[in-house]
Amino acid sequence: MKKRQNVTIKGTKEGLVLHLDDKCSYDDLKKELDQKLSANSRTQDDRHLISVKVEIGNRFITEEQREELKHLIRQKKNLVVDDIISNVITKTEAERLKAEAGIMTVSRIIRSGQVLETSGDLLLIGDVNPGGTVVAGGNIFILGTLKGVAHAGFFGNEQAVIAASSMKPSQLRISDCINRSPDSAKSSENREMECAYIDDNRQIIVDRLQALIHLRPNLTRLEGGH
Repeated sequence: MKKRQNVTIKGTKEGLVLHLDDKCSYDDLKKELDQKLSANSRTQDDRHLISVKVEIGNRFITEEQREELKHLIRQKKNLVVDDIISNVITKTEAERLKAEAGIMTVSRIIRSGQVLETSGDLLLIGDVNPGGTVVAGGNIFILGTLKGVAHAGFFGNEQAVIAASSMKPSQLRISDCINRSPDSAKSSENREMECAYIDDNRQIIVDRLQALIHLRPNLTRLEGGH
């Protein structure tokens, strides 16, 4: 009977991909990985660094084991670990993702000095007055006037957007990008609902809300729409 391989090495244009079996013991996996990398390193040209991506499937590894695998790989001449990918996440990570995927609906006015925060999307039915701040890990939708500060994509989501019935902010922030004086917000007579997003040049752009249909087609979580 042919012995099952716990480690498979595949070469790509970007470097090496290591597929590690998720059913064997961690010790057996580590031993075979060491053997195969040692054999593979003898055939590699050591003049150039080789990027390595590690795929561990449905195996959960601790931070200590993750660092141990990285150290083992880095010992082999010119190998550099680019990423270790697992299909398994911790309970804390799952709870964070659940919170970020949710939407909080609030009906109130955010006055000067007040801050409203949420991990996911925010739907505010009311105004954000000058000096008021709304912060969301996801998108921000304001059914009212935005005159204060709005910060969407707080955890680094550059696909997040900000929309308001009346866009007159003192500051817009999406991820780590800032726009203090949006050009499209300068007209006080504008009665059209607007949105803000990060463009390909990593600049915050304010445009008609309808632009999101093409710019962020996956924005809606409802199915069956066109």
